[in-house]
Amino acid sequence: MSHLPTLRQLQYFLALTRHGHFGRAADECNISQSAFSIAIRELESQLDLCLVDRTSKRVTITAIGQEIAALARNCLADAEELLEFARRESTPLARRIRLGVIPTIAPFLLPRLMPRVAETFPQMKLYLREDMTERLLAALAEGSLDALLLALPWETRHAEVLPLFRDPFRLACRRGSPLVATGRGRATRLAPESVLLLEDGHCLRDHALSACRLRQAEHLSRFAASSLLTLVQMVSADLGVTYLPAMAEGSSLLEGTDIETQALDARAYRDIGLVWREGSARSEEFRRLGELIDACRPSGVIDIPDR
Repeated sequence: MSHLPTLRQLQYFLALTRHGHFGRAADECNISQSAFSIAIRELESQLDLCLVDRTSKRVTITAIGQEIAALARNCLADAEELLEFARRESTPLARRIRLGVIPTIAPFLLPRLMPRVAETFPQMKLYLREDMTERLLAALAEGSLDALLLALPWETRHAEVLPLFRDPFRLACRRGSPLVATGRGRATRLAPESVLLLEDGHCLRDHALSACRLRQAEHLSRFAASSLLTLVQMVSADLGVTYLPAMAEGSSLLEGTDIETQALDARAYRDIGLVWREGSARSEEFRRLGELIDACRPSGVIDIPDR
C-alpha cells in the first residue's frame, strides 16, 4: 500500500495531460515547476512506466500515459464521490434511515410525518417497512433496519428506547349497539363473546388485553381479525365491539362507518416510542427524528407523565 500513487500525484499528472506543458500545469496546481517535475518522475518510478516523452520544446503523453490518465480520472471521480458521501453522512438527518413501523401506528402517523420530513429535512431518505413487532425487532438486531416506531411496553433487548407520547385506548362499538350497556357515558357491561381483537402476533392485541384488563375469557370472541380494517368492518356491522387506539379517531379508518367510541379508565393506554440499537453512533440523529415524530403526533394522544 505504501507504493500506491497519491491522489495529488494523479491530479498533477492530469493537469499535465491537459496543458502539455510543465510550467502551465505547475501553475494550475500552485506548485513550483521543479517540485512538479519531481512529482511526475516519482509517479513514473512508482508505476515503473514512462508516462511522458520530454523534449526541449514540448511534452508528449505516451500511449500508456493516456491509458493511465483515463484510469486516474476514474480514481479521482471515485475519491470525490467518497468525499461527497462523507459530507452528506456527517450532516444530521441527511442520510438514509430505514424505519420499521407497526401496522397499528403506520396509517395514523405516517401521513402526518412524511410531509414534515420532506419540509424539514429535504435531504433525508426515509425508507419505511411495515411489519409486526417481533419481525421488526429481528430486522433491527440483524442490521437491516436502523430504527423502529413501536407500541410499548415490549421486550426490547440491547436497544435504546425513546418514549414519545401516550395513546389511550377507547371502546369502539356500533352506535346504539345492544352489545354494550352504558351508564354515565361509559360502558358498564359487555355481552359475552362480544370483544373482537386482532389475531396473535399483533402487539395491539396484547396491549388491549393488558391495558383494558380483559381477564374474563367469556368476553372474548373466538374470531380474530388479521387487520384493523377487518376489525372495524366487523364492529360497524355490529358483530362485536373492540378497543381502538385514540390515534385512530378522526382517521379514514372510521370514515363511512356508524362506529362511536367511548373513553376508558385512565390506565388503559399504550405508549409509542422510537427504538434503535444500543450504542449506535447515530443515537443523536435518531433522537432528533423522535422529536420530529413527536411534533407530528395524531390528535387524541397525550403526553407521557414524567417523560
